[in-house]
Amino acid sequence: MKLEFAENRPFDVIALGRVGVDMYANDLNCPMEEIKSFSKYIGGSPANIAMGTAKLGLKTGFIGKIAPDSFGRYIIQHFQQQDIDTRGIVYDKTGANTQIAVSEILSPEKSNVIFYRDNVADLNLEPCDISEGYVASAKILMLSGTALSGSPSREAVFVAIEYALKHDVRIMMDIDYRPFTWKSKEEMAVYYNLACEKCDIILGTREEFDVIEGIVSPGNKDDQKSADRLFGKAAKVIVVKHGKEGSYGFSADGGRYEGVIYPAKVVNTFGAGDSYAASFISGLLDGCRVDECMKRGAAASSIVISKNDCSDAMPTRAERDDYMATHEAVRG
Repeated sequence: MKLEFAENRPFDVIALGRVGVDMYANDLNCPMEEIKSFSKYIGGSPANIAMGTAKLGLKTGFIGKIAPDSFGRYIIQHFQQQDIDTRGIVYDKTGANTQIAVSEILSPEKSNVIFYRDNVADLNLEPCDISEGYVASAKILMLSGTALSGSPSREAVFVAIEYALKHDVRIMMDIDYRPFTWKSKEEMAVYYNLACEKCDIILGTREEFDVIEGIVSPGNKDDQKSADRLFGKAAKVIVVKHGKEGSYGFSADGGRYEGVIYPAKVVNTFGAGDSYAASFISGLLDGCRVDECMKRGAAASSIVISKNDCSDAMPTRAERDDYMATHEAVRG
């Protein structure tokens, strides 16, 4: 199945939601108390995806809210250096903070991240901050589920969804479930389901689908059943990721696709899903079949996990394509 997209739009993709600053430990394989220095990067799933699509050559914009501090200014500056349009980003005026995430890499198999999300600016995004014209200027509106975890951000998401539907903009949801941002699994399931029912493309891990189905289909582990439920709504393409075991894709026309993995030396697993999503989007806009989009996503993920950062590690189109040409893909 190949999705069709509106033509003659200024932006290929506009991402909406969480953006912050990541502090990655320069000292590997040691605990936080022994780390001596960190490096600063853009962080937050939708922001990482925006970095990924921009590096792949897609015209990319962003909608979000940041604090008017040095971290907020860094976000604007770094986005603009990557040719990401920042007109959809507004400064918070309530004293809220820009999210900070601090990582430690204890081993390739064990990484930890400490999130500082108390009174965070991105969840203060308001419906009035969403420009109908800006949303209408994109082929794809890319949403991250964390933006649904609090008000007024969740209402802003639904306003953006309605504008996208009005102007024939494809809607993509990266589930991005962070348990600590929600009051309960029941609250989370309600809002995720309301949003996903209006999305054309949905990406998530098996664990994420498990939690959003906690009310509507408790105990389900069948990827096809998860996809079929959403195909009964607006969905056209669903991808369920299983980590090292690969991924499975489904399309509303009955297509079922088994993904591949590219074995890689793991340094840091942060950002793997975001790089996957960016290359998946790129593939869809190139007119590729779902399985080719999944293959591109798998290659991009392997590149990112072999490096010790996330957003800046996102590959260019040439880097990803060269990786695919020189590395062998295998079934998960």
